[in-house]
Amino acid sequence: MMKKLIYIMLLTAGLTACDLDQLPKEAISPETFFNTENDLLLYTNSFYNALPSAEDVYNEDVDNVVKNSLRDELQGTRIVPTSGGGWTWTNLRNINYFLANSGKCTDKKAVAKYNGVARFFRAYFYFGMVKRFGDVPWYSSTIEVEDEDLLTKARDPRTLVMDSVMADIDFAIANLEGARQVNTITKWTALALKSRMALNEGTYRKYHPEFNLPDADKFLDECIEASQDLMKNSGYGIYKDTPATAYLKLFSADNSIVDEIILGRDFSDQLQVYHNLNYYTMTASYGKPGLEKKLVNSYLMADGTRFTDIKGYETMQFYDEVQKRDPRLSQSIRTPGYTRIGESTPLVPEFGATVTGYQLIKFVSEPKWDTFGKDITDMPIFRYAEVLLNYAEAKAEKGTLTQEDLDISTKLIRDRVKMPNISLADANAKPDPYQAQMYTKLSGKNAGVILEIRRERRVELVMENFFRWDDIIRWKEGQLLTKQFKGMYFPGPGSYDLDKNGKVDLVIYEGTKPTVPGAQLLKLGSEILLENGAKGGNIVINGHITKKFDENKDYLYPIPKQERLLNTNLSQNPNWE
Repeated sequence: MMKKLIYIMLLTAGLTACDLDQLPKEAISPETFFNTENDLLLYTNSFYNALPSAEDVYNEDVDNVVKNSLRDELQGTRIVPTSGGGWTWTNLRNINYFLANSGKCTDKKAVAKYNGVARFFRAYFYFGMVKRFGDVPWYSSTIEVEDEDLLTKARDPRTLVMDSVMADIDFAIANLEGARQVNTITKWTALALKSRMALNEGTYRKYHPEFNLPDADKFLDECIEASQDLMKNSGYGIYKDTPATAYLKLFSADNSIVDEIILGRDFSDQLQVYHNLNYYTMTASYGKPGLEKKLVNSYLMADGTRFTDIKGYETMQFYDEVQKRDPRLSQSIRTPGYTRIGESTPLVPEFGATVTGYQLIKFVSEPKWDTFGKDITDMPIFRYAEVLLNYAEAKAEKGTLTQEDLDISTKLIRDRVKMPNISLADANAKPDPYQAQMYTKLSGKNAGVILEIRRERRVELVMENFFRWDDIIRWKEGQLLTKQFKGMYFPGPGSYDLDKNGKVDLVIYEGTKPTVPGAQLLKLGSEILLENGAKGGNIVINGHITKKFDENKDYLYPIPKQERLLNTNLSQNPNWE
């Protein structure tokens, strides 16, 4: 069966986009188009190209997944760009052009439906712009070359823009179809987006008092309402299978699992539309990604107790530290006994493919898709578990969270892997000190349970959609990005049997390279760095690079120089002058 998102991408390849101040003459003329429902469908299909690519989903590299290089955002080396820098309005121009002309169709039911699609994508577009730049110009109509006032308008306040965004998404919810379709924007996709946007905005306003943004609670209420609507009426749920494999199967399936995936991006061998996930996790070519030590430490024990409460956890070696943990750990990285899908040979972490030793397996599929650029696993853009987490967090931040709320949200996620649910009373009575030292802005009676919801969010959504960057920004925890990234603990040079099967898997050596058949050989000081050199410690990643995060400017991106020369009414973000 032809997959719809692939079909959309191929069908609309000729619908070329235009700059903000140009009419899309090479695309579609309003005199000859917009007459039938099929015209509206064809045009709105082009909007789907704005959705994340596979790499935009899996290529996280903040402080969950780390690599042998650092983004400019982590080094504090961002500069004001001359042009580009995300200040791109092409998609908005196409959306507004459609909305200006769709009414020519006499089928008003179809007009309402496809205007709902367009306004979903306008909300999606502006959500991304606001997250990046804060205040931005709000445009709800097409702009012609003679519209000087609009072309040179100042940035509108974030409050106005987000109110307009919420109006757009409410229109989409009211007019989109309610049938569940994993590759098509529906009412449920719109509710999921509203849940995401409202949580982000509500918490951003709460934790960023420097911007004097009102109505944080209003947005938290919007998140709660949207999440509840989806939870009660959509029919979505948490995908369940064997606890030891269910989480992994959700992400390694060739086709999106429709029980949980609200919207996914398709890939197909038949149509030769691929991505690069398998190759990305198994070679040295893409930064050798691996989970960071603090995240690994954050996974609970299988009985729900805290790993970091165990005496000596800091110096626990790989085999011991991954025993009896939250099953999602062994379904996110290689742990002892790991085998590839469809195979039976146990594999240990390959240090040639991961800088931390915690080698990723989330999204990794069968070996036949290991070739460069030849993977076909579908990628989730919205899934039900995120909505449940949004609901729990919004209720906790609002101060209205009950144990019953946790039982209909986080419990469902943990039930997938047979983990005990969060206890509201216990979490608030005994906040986790390990989590508390990460998140410095929390206080109040719900601080303990918010820490647990943040832990749950981090574990459940790791390696998806760059959620972690957005979370750090909205919680105002940029200081997390300045911490030294670390990997596995080793007591020093020596031979290591990583899976305790009686065979040496890794040798860390000094001096002359030894001969150990079948073992990985890493020279201390060059091929592997430990905190205390020959005295051992955690692997250190990019220890030679100083990381910086400026609390006074780095929560927003700068407006490009060229844009401010063309439009002198555009102000710059704070401290980027």
